[in-house]
Order: sequence, then C-alpha cells, then structure tokens
Amino acid sequence: MLDLPYTHTVLGNRVKWGKMGQGPAMVALHGTPFSAQVWRKIIPHLASTYTIYYYDLVGYGQSEMRDGQDVSLGVQNQVLAELFKHWALDKPHMLAHDFGGATALRAYYLNGLRYQSMTIFDAVALAPWGSPFVQHVRQHEAAFAGMPAYMHEALLHAYLQTAAFHPLTPEALAVYSQPWTGTIGQPAFYRQIAQMDQKYTDEVKGLYDRLDCPVQVLWGKQDEWIPFEKGQALNALISNADLVELDQCGHLVQEDAPQAIVAAVLSRG
Repeated sequence: MLDLPYTHTVLGNRVKWGKMGQGPAMVALHGTPFSAQVWRKIIPHLASTYTIYYYDLVGYGQSEMRDGQDVSLGVQNQVLAELFKHWALDKPHMLAHDFGGATALRAYYLNGLRYQSMTIFDAVALAPWGSPFVQHVRQHEAAFAGMPAYMHEALLHAYLQTAAFHPLTPEALAVYSQPWTGTIGQPAFYRQIAQMDQKYTDEVKGLYDRLDCPVQVLWGKQDEWIPFEKGQALNALISNADLVELDQCGHLVQEDAPQAIVAAVLSRG
C-alpha cells in the first residue's frame, strides 16, 4: 500500500498526499471510483527515476468526505492547481487515468498548468461517458446512499469488477472498496457519482489541441467503461504520437497490465 502521510487543506477540503522517489517531479492522478492506491504497483518501479507526488482526489480515498461537498470535475482541476503551488512544481511530468485525465486536461486548458510530458490512459475526456449504472444512480442518489450495507457492498464489488479485463483479486477489491464503506464512505460513493456531469468535459473539448509537451496516450482495447474508439479520438486531438493499444486490458489498466504503464513512462525517459 502507498503511504499518504501528509495533509493539505485546499479550497476547504483536507487532501491526503504522499511522495516517493528521486529525480524530476511527476504527478500521478487517479480516477473514479478509485484512489491513489491504483499506483501501488507502479510508483515503486518509477521511484528510482522520478520523484512522484500522488494524492487522493477531493472526496476520494483518505481525503475528506462530507455531506454537501463538491467533488465534481469542476473542482478537481482547481485543487490540482493549488497543489502545484503547495509543492512548488514547475512543469512536472504527468501520469493520469480516468477522472485524473480529465483533471489534468482541464488544468492545462483552464488553469494554465504546464507539463514536461503527459502519459494519459483510459481518460474521461470526450462525451458521451457514464455507464447506465451511473445514469441511474444520478437519478436516485438518496435511495442508493441509504441502502443496507450488505447490498451496497455487493453492488460495489460487482461494479468494480467491470473495470478490469481480468478478475480483480480479493486484495484489489478490498483496496478499492474500503474507502466507500461505512456511514461516511457509502454516501460518499453515491455523492461522487451523482456529481458526474458531461458539462465538465464539454466545456474544454473545443479547446483540445496538441499540448506543448510530449503526450503518450494508452488505452485498454477491452475497456467497457470508455470504448477504445474514444482513445483513438482523444489521441488524434492531443498527441503527435501513435496510440498505444493495450490488448487484454480493460479500463483499470493498473490492475490488468501495470508493467505496461511502467514501460510506457520509462521509455519516454
């Protein structure tokens, strides 16, 4: 497990973060419904080359969860910009997945953040996105938030399994489900789904263009959450390089093929 020993309050939210390694700075951004623990099999292999900063998005993992909290994509890029200031970072390398990809892109186009390079995969970036389950929860958040714990946990495990091509191990299921259980975690899980809104990607998609740094896009060919074709479309908009196709990988590449992410980052140097 990755350690997140530090706390920084950003826009009224307590954010848990950590760092590991030596060398040029890199920031790793996780997606939903995950946490910084998606990098637990990856960051240790990059730590001899980079100093990696990682954190739990607002409303996720070990970061603060509370009623009435804004955990939408509309706030996550603002948080990232503030963390750049707190960490005194100037053009770090970026590693981003899912909502982390949306956050990195929104911060680039809306907040003026700049990167040394970006490795981005299976990102929330182009509409439409959001599964039928997500759409249903958005309409019935209170009912889901108040269901019995055993029903919630069964639903949560089933949902998480659909993220990967290969069955998730009991260890992975425990890591990813733990933050979303209990009297605080269960309503927080449905809160972040209820606040998923395509307007946050729609408002930047017209700005998408080649970034002023090398961009490497990877995509799981068997991604059932965001189809492979979305990866092809995003790559054509923001990168000069070929899309890296990851066979026998679903949306959660960190579990299906962590070595592919490590290799992609290190190959860039």
